[in-house]
Amino acid sequence: MIDQFSSWFVFSVLQISPDTHLSEALHFFIYDTVKILALLLIMTHLMSLVRYYLPVSKMRSFLTSRRFFGLDYFFASLFGAITPFCSCSSIPLFVGFVQAKIPLGLTFSFLATSPLVNEIALVLFLSIFGWKITILYAVAGIGIGMVSGAVLGKMGLEKEINMDIFLDEKKPCACSCKCGKKQSVIRSASKEARSITTKVAPFVIIGVALGAAIHGYVPEGYFEGFLSKENIFSVPIAVIMAVPLYANASGVIPIIEALIAKGVELGTALAFMMAVVGLSLPEALILRRIMSFKLLAAFFGTVTIGIIFIGYVFNILL
Repeated sequence: MIDQFSSWFVFSVLQISPDTHLSEALHFFIYDTVKILALLLIMTHLMSLVRYYLPVSKMRSFLTSRRFFGLDYFFASLFGAITPFCSCSSIPLFVGFVQAKIPLGLTFSFLATSPLVNEIALVLFLSIFGWKITILYAVAGIGIGMVSGAVLGKMGLEKEINMDIFLDEKKPCACSCKCGKKQSVIRSASKEARSITTKVAPFVIIGVALGAAIHGYVPEGYFEGFLSKENIFSVPIAVIMAVPLYANASGVIPIIEALIAKGVELGTALAFMMAVVGLSLPEALILRRIMSFKLLAAFFGTVTIGIIFIGYVFNILL
């Protein structure tokens, strides 16, 4: 239905010839924008309900009061995957976990997974790549969080955290949906979901627009020269290229779709995307205020190795 609407709008309403770069780009843009925003609105409503019944305070209590016989890192990564998608959901919560005396390795599992796997990323993957790739991506993202957290937890770097800078910062998270007047669960969850969708929508539109430009105007095979299967260093190159960039999943996944259509392998493209959202320089600058360079390098190093490994695995299996 969405494909038919896109074709009707481009070819009948705008009367653009199907055999042009402009028509390909516009069709891609309209189709992906409508599809992604519709799925995004549905998924954010569902995840808002989950978060209503599983607030962060319960997550902290759950992790600190129980022993899971080796599953601690899985639960910490899983919590990272379902945290609210907003500006105060990753690093401040990471600090809160440290203050709550949650082991450092578990807090890093949360921090590594949070930007990689969330309802936004999963909705976009589902809409573009289908269930199989979406599930594999979720497993890979949670796996990176688990392994990196376990490795960092064994390194004994707790003294490398600088908590003094946060002693005076007691402000509550602005994302809380339980403040003020009491509201019904459905209304409260819907309000949060609409707020998230509204904030994310511009990034979706920008990302889809860039992807549409690549899809419509970049020649087939343009990226294969340096990101081809024959180049054994294509995955590390993609990760290095991504680090200076700053975007979230909503902006970069539509671009990845277009890159894959132009000949870039799936694993290489996913490594690029994971590095953009999980290894950004702005995140590093913020974290540098919280921890020593040694701990920051250890965190980024373990996550980088995990992303490169996942990239090669996806290239081999898919």
